[in-house]
Amino acid sequence: MLRYRDFFPLAADAEANAGLGKGSPLSDALPLGILVTDRDGKCLYSNTAYQKLCGWTGDELIGSHWSAVIHPLDHDRAVRHWDTAVLGHESFLCEARLKSSSGRVVWIRRNAALLTDNIPGHGHVHTIEDISTYKAHEKARRKAEEQLFEEKERARVTLDSIGDAVLCTDIEGRVSYMNTVAETLTGFSRQEAIGRPLREVFHVVDATTHEPTTDPARRAIQTGSVVALEANALLVARDGLELAIEDSAAPIHNRFGVVVGAVIVFHDARFSRETTDRMAHLAHYDELTGLHNRNAFYERFDQSLALARRHGKQMGLLFIDLDNFKSINDVLGHNSGDVILSALAGKLKSCVRAADTVCRYGGDEFVVLLGEIAQPDHAYAVADKIREAAAVPMVIGGHEVALQLSIGVSVYPDNGDSADELLKKADMAMYRVKTLNRRPVADSVISVP
Repeated sequence: MLRYRDFFPLAADAEANAGLGKGSPLSDALPLGILVTDRDGKCLYSNTAYQKLCGWTGDELIGSHWSAVIHPLDHDRAVRHWDTAVLGHESFLCEARLKSSSGRVVWIRRNAALLTDNIPGHGHVHTIEDISTYKAHEKARRKAEEQLFEEKERARVTLDSIGDAVLCTDIEGRVSYMNTVAETLTGFSRQEAIGRPLREVFHVVDATTHEPTTDPARRAIQTGSVVALEANALLVARDGLELAIEDSAAPIHNRFGVVVGAVIVFHDARFSRETTDRMAHLAHYDELTGLHNRNAFYERFDQSLALARRHGKQMGLLFIDLDNFKSINDVLGHNSGDVILSALAGKLKSCVRAADTVCRYGGDEFVVLLGEIAQPDHAYAVADKIREAAAVPMVIGGHEVALQLSIGVSVYPDNGDSADELLKKADMAMYRVKTLNRRPVADSVISVP
């Protein structure tokens, strides 16, 4: 137990003789508030620092309970702690707000120690410290911590919600963070990955050679700029599954602008690459028949024309229309109509050379481009071959179907030297065939009955 004499050895006797009613020069010089109470917690003595905190004079404080100046919001809690300490003959330590007589609120830390010397009834000596500045700083710190937590939580939720994988490293190339998508793609949990070298978690190889690619995080750190992942990159997951990935890496800077790590953002590129390939395919091929489409025809025409001119050859162009296709659709249904068009596409391809081009021009119209023919008769021969192949009966939807085609022919350079001009001539010839329904005499028209 502490004795009052231990606190004020020079003033103890004088203050005791004076009944503790007057201040001690020593205690009044202390920056801490001093309060001496009896066993019931009533004031026997207070120093100047304590009186200033309370806004009460020493005489006003004499006989008042120490808790009289405690803020109402903290009063009951502080008294409960006091009762517990007194009952157990223990020291009392409590932080609470003090409300002065002027209404000013001050945070204090009160430490009351049991004393025995010269104090009837074994009271307590209280030291009271103004901790308002500390509390203000603590409040600001808690607010900053809460804001930081909210920002981190918001960032975590955001990063876990996006479709891309996010993986961060420190300056040494060790994994410092990864989101849920990165966990899924790599096969490593966040707890397993943190602290591991990047290469162990983010194992990327070249799709062709299967050799390890350069470390994108290291490149981003060294260059201090955003870098793209190498083309044809494959991520080898923990279970050995290989995934095509794409995206980029960027350096991470601290608040002083110093690079302290890197962030890699990547995603499973299988779908996007498949989509890109499919879009590229659809841009040049007909989805139903697999033949070149109208756009591809013009590209192939320009290529064939350049070769024909270079080698001094002719080109043939066949414009083909399936007769009575609307009636076929009406009788057999559109699904059967699609089957017929696909079957006809196969027959057309079987009748030409590999270097020739077969296109679905639209609906039930087809175009065949014959590159580098020696004479127009070659185009007519191919037209006859196509007519005969189409006439071979097929069973479609339980029905036997034999197709009849109308075919118009134009030849470069006799009938023109551009795709549009040759198409126009062949189209006109095809309609003459439909009208006459017989073999034409003119070279630009061939009839398939």
